[in-house]
Amino acid sequence: MTDSRERLKEQAKKDGIEFFMALGTEVNGKPCASVAPAKYIDSLLDDGAAFAGFAAGGLNQTPADGDIAFMPEASTYTRMPWRPNMAVLHASPYVKGEAWPYASRVILQNLLDKIKSEHGWTLKTGMEPEFFLVRRKEDGTIVMADALDTSVKPCYHAYGIEHAWPFLSKMSQYINQLGWGSPAVDAEDGNGQYEVNIDYADAMTTADRLIFFRYMAHAVAFQDGQGIIPTFMGKPFTNNTGTGLNTHLSIWDDNGNNLFQDDQDALGMSKLGYHFIAGVLKHSLGIQALIGSNVNAYKRIGVPHPSSGSTWTPTHIMYGANNRTTMIRIPAPGRFEHRGVDGGASPHLATAAILAAGLDGIARELDPGECLQERNTYTMSQKELSGYTRLPATLWDAANALQENEVIRKALGKGPHGDFVDFFAQEKRDEFAMYHSQVTQWEIDHYLMGPAPMR
Repeated sequence: MTDSRERLKEQAKKDGIEFFMALGTEVNGKPCASVAPAKYIDSLLDDGAAFAGFAAGGLNQTPADGDIAFMPEASTYTRMPWRPNMAVLHASPYVKGEAWPYASRVILQNLLDKIKSEHGWTLKTGMEPEFFLVRRKEDGTIVMADALDTSVKPCYHAYGIEHAWPFLSKMSQYINQLGWGSPAVDAEDGNGQYEVNIDYADAMTTADRLIFFRYMAHAVAFQDGQGIIPTFMGKPFTNNTGTGLNTHLSIWDDNGNNLFQDDQDALGMSKLGYHFIAGVLKHSLGIQALIGSNVNAYKRIGVPHPSSGSTWTPTHIMYGANNRTTMIRIPAPGRFEHRGVDGGASPHLATAAILAAGLDGIARELDPGECLQERNTYTMSQKELSGYTRLPATLWDAANALQENEVIRKALGKGPHGDFVDFFAQEKRDEFAMYHSQVTQWEIDHYLMGPAPMR
């Protein structure tokens, strides 16, 4: 700790840092921050940034609880490219000197520490953030920021990139300046939708970077002054493709060997990797609320295809080779991709959920069953799909499935207010109830004059 602190101070002095931001998250992935002048860095590292946990939200605290301290980690020093006199330190919440067990970053850290201490393993992940660029109209509705992006097939369209280039180029430059690596910037399947790829890293680093990436996207758009809003919500437009956070995973040993890779296997996946995949399949119902943690996330699943021709979102629990219609995809030897993570999910919580499920598969040596090669699952008949479990249709269903899963309950832990899954499931049921109580324009249009046929 002393060495990392001194290195931080030396680097900060070299970089001309005048302010430090302690950046953490609550359980949904909302960035929570406190900024301190550089001369208070020792106090910040020793005592943390004090928050009222109830005010931050999503931390299972009440107004009667004392302060929660977000404790920064010196090793996460990240200089802001657009504000070079400020550096970010990623932080985890503590209460009375103990890591707070209802925080997603703490839950992920506990699981990563477990596989490191018990097996010498490191989980590496790569996350592919997708997002829309939109503008908010005076009536509160949103439209695409680029009014000219009307192509039926906008994915990879050069015009889409050109029109958003001031924003996209700055994001790519900043990512490479940070040393993360940004090998590609693409126009995505939805009009006004984009993806900026980031190199893979250890799981905690990737999750922290994703939180910072979202923050940076909003900062870049705000500084542009054109009223553009980058949104990561799963389904901002009814008739457009949804937004995901495709997550690639692999486990490595202390010698730098990828334990998911087996060159003798047809797909390049080891037995350990298949066991992990089997665990994810086994517990997919139980972890869905953790990887799709708001009501909007479920409007991506099992809905009609948009004009582009595909939702690119899984509907059933299955795995395939290089097949983008399955929930789990094996695109290359030694790793797999989970395609069901919602674009607005907490990266820490989603990673923890997938890891917890996979570890149970390893412990029990589960078999993932048949691999779907290049079969388009979207065109399979109901009879063909009858052998596969459908993903939950609503956040309410997903929250109930989470609460019933004893493996995930145990893996995610508990604290002074009970098990994490009970807290989280109730939060999500409350959220669904608030949403469900709202009368929408769709209902007015269809039912105002009495019941009407839908077709």
